[in-house]
Amino acid sequence: MTDLSFVALACGLIIGLGAIGACIGIGIMGGKFIEASARQPELMNTLQTKMFLLAGLIDAAFLIGVGIAMMFAFANPFHG
Repeated sequence: MTDLSFVALACGLIIGLGAIGACIGIGIMGGKFIEASARQPELMNTLQTKMFLLAGLIDAAFLIGVGIAMMFAFANPFHG
């Protein structure tokens, strides 16, 4: 295998594992939000604001990983 094929494999792993982690994290967070809002309905607006903020941060971490993978795929600093 060439160095370029290892870069392609690494890009796939970065994007794939990042997507799996983001989906699991948002799923767990959504479930906990439903539990918390069922226990204390008066805090639902505050919890919803915090949940959307955290969902954006989780998604941003995934998109940063996608950006790094695309940098390695298209502007590969290791390709001589």
